[in-house]
Amino acid sequence: MLVSPVAERNKESILEVLADYVDETCSAFGLELGSGTGQHVVHFAQALPTVTWQPSEISPASQQSISAYIRATKVTNVREPLFIDVSQPWNQWAGLGQSCCDFIVIINVLHMTDQGLEGMFKGVGQLLKPGGIFLAYGPFAINGIILPECNVKLDEMLQARNPEWGLRDVEELRQLANVNALRLERMLEMPEYTKCLIFRRREL
Repeated sequence: MLVSPVAERNKESILEVLADYVDETCSAFGLELGSGTGQHVVHFAQALPTVTWQPSEISPASQQSISAYIRATKVTNVREPLFIDVSQPWNQWAGLGQSCCDFIVIINVLHMTDQGLEGMFKGVGQLLKPGGIFLAYGPFAINGIILPECNVKLDEMLQARNPEWGLRDVEELRQLANVNALRLERMLEMPEYTKCLIFRRREL
């Protein structure tokens, strides 16, 4: 099992936000895009037993780690990870059907998405049920401004590795969401200079 210290630190604070949107009286289906080690998805599954989770990853090593976490924690509401490349059209996302998700979660991935951001938002808009929630967590820019200095350095480091990488501006994401029937409902300040963006799929 791979271990991410960052995931270990932030999993509980993200869960607290997510739990506000879960109705514990009925079952739901959640998709995590870019599940990484698997630490987040099993943590969410243990705390939210009415949600069945579908993790996804493009990295074989990460897929193996997710499977190992599922076995180690004995969670029964997490499916085996799927290969999903968000740069591909949404109808190629492992056969997931339109309006199948109550929740979609993406954690610390958007700033390392070098292409297909528009396609990813289109996919989220297609896969979420009306009223469904898209939670995006990570460091973000606000109106072109990145704060504090540690996030500025992170942005510079990312762009040095790949010019297409870097902290996304919340306004850019809001506009991408809007054209895909998603509304930015909340922006919450989180520990370590990160934010949770909560988008809701508009009702039909």
